[in-house]
Amino acid sequence: MTSDGRSPDQRIPVYRPDLSGNERRYVLECIDTTWISSIGSFIQRFEESVARETGAPHAVAVCNGTVALHLALHCLGVGPGDEVIVPTFTYISSVNTIAQTKATPVFAESLADDWNLDIGDVERRITPRTKAIMAVHLYGAPCAMPVLMEIAKRRGLFVIEDCAEALGSRIAGRHVGTFGDAGTFSFFGNKTVTTGEGGMVIATDDALAARLRLVKGQGQSLTRRYWHETLGFNYRMTNIEAAIGLAQMERLADIAARKATIAQAYRTLLADLPVTFQRLDAGTQSSHWLVSLLLPPGADRAAVMTQMSNSGIETRPVFFCAHEMPMYDTGQRFPVAQDIAARGISLPSYPALTADDVQRVCGALTEALAAVTA
Repeated sequence: MTSDGRSPDQRIPVYRPDLSGNERRYVLECIDTTWISSIGSFIQRFEESVARETGAPHAVAVCNGTVALHLALHCLGVGPGDEVIVPTFTYISSVNTIAQTKATPVFAESLADDWNLDIGDVERRITPRTKAIMAVHLYGAPCAMPVLMEIAKRRGLFVIEDCAEALGSRIAGRHVGTFGDAGTFSFFGNKTVTTGEGGMVIATDDALAARLRLVKGQGQSLTRRYWHETLGFNYRMTNIEAAIGLAQMERLADIAARKATIAQAYRTLLADLPVTFQRLDAGTQSSHWLVSLLLPPGADRAAVMTQMSNSGIETRPVFFCAHEMPMYDTGQRFPVAQDIAARGISLPSYPALTADDVQRVCGALTEALAAVTA
């Protein structure tokens, strides 16, 4: 039993992957054929399935979403002396991978409505050293890519789209990740599609895609074994991971539809509470990765989360701002981003949640807010 008196299976976690399709069968096929490492048919099949879903000509599987970002930055030539503009309100890997290339992360403000990059602030922060902009589609809400791309093209800058949380997110029917020079995805256990760990880089440019594929495999020639043409990294995905991913992709439409239903149910059931959800721009479609919201100003987030945990509901805070981390502390202020980071929580959002589960989460949040504001 847990501290709240419930058995573990009665608690509602923030996320639980749905592995009810062909995942087991495909993994056993890998084991039975002994193709368990970074060579095997499932890798290409998984890449092709992501390419079809996103509409990208090229998809390159890698071992996680963080290396997907680093690979994209590296292959676009980002390095020492360069600056890359990135939102301060994002998961830390968006920033760490810029530092990994020895370039300088330049933080930008967020918008209060959709929590994504403030495009006006991005343009103000462009300098002669700016090499690229990293757009992050936070919690599945698409960043304003058409406007951002107009600025990037006018100023001669690369754009990397961090789509770790946005498989299935679209702008006017076009999948995120296909606007910029490269789009990256994560397939961690809590993502819409999971491979356990795992990532993907998509690209439209043939030459860039070829370089991505070369560099992810230690720079080894694709035609001459053990001949290494360039500096590379071991960023390869395993056949077992790809097997799980392919099975997940086969059910993406159903998973996405269920997550959209859950997200709408939360918005409906919590409509009378003083909480604020991300606002989606007209013509955009979110993956609804995690249903996240802002508590009312002044509410004690830690107390709300503790009370919900005592009711058997797991929640988690949204990301902290990167510019406040010890290694990136610049002393700057980003009022909008910091406000979001201070008030945001994420609710259980996995596909197997039932209508009763969602009702229970909403009831627990309602009670917790009433208790901390009494």
